Amino acid sequence: MTPHPDPRTGAAVKAADRAHVFHSWSAQALIDPLAVAGAEGSYFWDYDGKRYLDFTSGLVYTNIGYQHPKVVAAIQEQAAKMTTFAPAFAIEARSEAARLIAERTPGDLDKIFFTNGGADAVEHAVRMARLHTGRPKVLSAYRSYHGGTQQAINITGDPRRWASDSAAAGVVHFWAPFLYRSRFYAETEEQECARALEHLETTIAFEGPQTVAAIILETIPGTAGIMVPPPGYLAGVREICDKHGIVFILDEVMAGFGRTGEWFAADLFDVTPDLMTFAKGVNSGYVPLGGVAVSGAIAETFAERPYPGGLTYSGHPLACAAAVATIEVMAEEGIVEHAARLGTEIVGPALRELAERHPSVGEVRGVGMFWALDLVKDRETREPLVPYNAAGEANAPMAAFGAAAKAHGIWPFINMNRTHVVPPCNVTEAELKEGLAALDAALAVADEYVA
Repeated sequence: MTPHPDPRTGAAVKAADRAHVFHSWSAQALIDPLAVAGAEGSYFWDYDGKRYLDFTSGLVYTNIGYQHPKVVAAIQEQAAKMTTFAPAFAIEARSEAARLIAERTPGDLDKIFFTNGGADAVEHAVRMARLHTGRPKVLSAYRSYHGGTQQAINITGDPRRWASDSAAAGVVHFWAPFLYRSRFYAETEEQECARALEHLETTIAFEGPQTVAAIILETIPGTAGIMVPPPGYLAGVREICDKHGIVFILDEVMAGFGRTGEWFAADLFDVTPDLMTFAKGVNSGYVPLGGVAVSGAIAETFAERPYPGGLTYSGHPLACAAAVATIEVMAEEGIVEHAARLGTEIVGPALRELAERHPSVGEVRGVGMFWALDLVKDRETREPLVPYNAAGEANAPMAAFGAAAKAHGIWPFINMNRTHVVPPCNVTEAELKEGLAALDAALAVADEYVA
């Protein structure tokens, strides 16, 4: 679709937004949201006709890009057939979506509990774990994000939890492995893995294993920095959970459905959790949908005992029809394999080449269509380009970098001192090269702040 400038409509959209929309994660008087006129594939555009390559995939969910015609048609067909129906009934779209998801989850995660998004998937996974074990505590990593609802935000490890953290929600945080900024004084991945597992074991010992219901980890943390765990770490956590009768929850809300070049990131590490949360890429965000994939043992807990939880729109027909179409499109078009190939052959090599030329890039890390650049003031000391949780003037270097990226035609995903490269999983090679060239230009602005 060709963008057609329409600044008058854009001004009206912007005025209505500023008058009435209350935005998330924002100081309302300090934001200036872009009025978006349309989107297609890997691009979106404003009412002035300026087009942006979306290096954020929305909020890392448009894994098949915007407006895929087969998914749009499936939503239209479902709306004509059955727009909505209560979750207590068996309907075709819901049953088929559950079947297709269960076919792709690892191990025996064959039961699917549908939610409206990722945060409530986490809420229900934790509830299931607590009821299954009869224990109160949940352990999660400091560098993590699990959602904005009350339990999920307490489980989250990054600063977004601070304003809402009740400090008494049965949540205990620990350090997961991250060699580039190691908390364990490690020099190799092997050391980082071993010391991180020892730290987790010690944390459990001091908390009381008999009090711990679950350990929840993002398989590969997303907004916290896309830190791919070292070989053996997730398998080690699995062993620790088995040893103490703890439920192992993997949060695949961001990493799932092709983002890492596998259907689920757990497949990269040959590990099967007891519960796995998903959302986002399950239907590319076309209609809100999330869920929990449940193992046989935990499903059996609720075979004769009612599960005390549910949602009015659980497994909504429009959302499930979109999921069915999305999964079928991903399979037919080889999108998962495409993401893996582009990550290995183009994105990884290109980002490492950028790192060699730009002193502001401290580390490159990622897999598939899931990458991050850690930006620094000093490569030797690894001092971040901006302080932890910086705002205002302290965040000026990242703000300047972000403005430069937009000026060069890409919409960046920025969090703290990191920029993420997370385009749609079916992005073309030409689009990727266009975006990487724009990123190259933007990094020159970040280089100006290097000590």
